[in-house]
Amino acid sequence: MLFRIPYFLLVFVFWGSVYSGPQTSLNPNITDQELFWGADQYDFSVVLPAAGTECFWHFGHYGEIFYLNFMVQWVTGVGTDRHLSVTVNSPSGLLESIVDDAVGQINFEAKATGFYQMCFSNFHNRLSTMQVFLSFGVYYENYQDPSKKKEEEMMKEEEIGKELNNTLSIIEGATHKVENYVFHMFRYYSFGRMRKSADYFLLLSNSKYITWWSTALSILIITSGYLQLLFLKSLFVSKTCTEDEKPRC
Repeated sequence: MLFRIPYFLLVFVFWGSVYSGPQTSLNPNITDQELFWGADQYDFSVVLPAAGTECFWHFGHYGEIFYLNFMVQWVTGVGTDRHLSVTVNSPSGLLESIVDDAVGQINFEAKATGFYQMCFSNFHNRLSTMQVFLSFGVYYENYQDPSKKKEEEMMKEEEIGKELNNTLSIIEGATHKVENYVFHMFRYYSFGRMRKSADYFLLLSNSKYITWWSTALSILIITSGYLQLLFLKSLFVSKTCTEDEKPRC
């Protein structure tokens, strides 16, 4: 026996499946703060080919501080230019920051949860390869879960007038401050190491440049002297002369 389904039910089902749209949240039952939340950083070098582009993605939560430090260590090839074009895009594709220099820093507060894109372009050098040192990551300060904020406010209202001496909370706050100070000190240390390595590679490139040019100029001087000697010799008549005769031009 066949049952006929009313037409308006079919219309509602079709309309809901078409216009409901894709699900953009990571998980409707898991809040942003229930995901992994913590400081995270990376530190490495990458070689960019001539007119090449490299992109990296790093996950960040809403409210975290995203940072990126970069420095061009060395450039090889013809017509070298130490400028590097760096762009950072948000998970939605919007441009967060752009820098065009040999050394740069980018810091901003994450306004959305997702993967932030970092692209490094070597379009200034069409015939040169460069090595870039990168240091990027995320960290957070004074984080407080919004779901527990109301409960804490209610507890504070109930405990007004009471003096609490919670040693663990004091130790936890001091430890968190020390961790932040150590983390920032590590950032400054890595940036100083990048600058030191860049100076070292620049010194090596200048040494090679001076050596090659000195060799080339020495060869040029010797060659020009030899050619001048041949030219002067060709001005004189090369015939055998007696004792009374002298060579003439």
